[in-house]
Amino acid sequence: MTPQPDDELRDEVERRADRLDRHERDRGGMLAQTIYIGTLAGLLVLPVVAGAYIGRWLDGMHAGYSVRWTVSLIVLGVVVGAVNVYRFLQDHD
Repeated sequence: MTPQPDDELRDEVERRADRLDRHERDRGGMLAQTIYIGTLAGLLVLPVVAGAYIGRWLDGMHAGYSVRWTVSLIVLGVVVGAVNVYRFLQDHD
C-alpha cells in the first residue's frame, strides 16, 4: 500500500514541529543570551580598563607629562581581552 498524501503531509508537519521544539529548548532564553554577551564584554573590557588604571597610576609616579605606561598597558589589555574572548568562544562552541 502506498502512503497517502495526507500521511506524508502529517509526517512532514510533525517532523518540522519537533525540529522547532528542539530548537526552542536548545536556544535558551533572552536572559541566557544577555548573560553570554555580558560575559564576552566583560572578558574584553576589564583587562583594557585595568591596564588604563594601572598605566595612569604608573605614569603619575613620574615627574612631567607621560602616557607611556598608560598606552602600553591599554594595548596589552586589548590583546589579553581578545585572547580571553577567543578562548571563551573556543570552549563554548
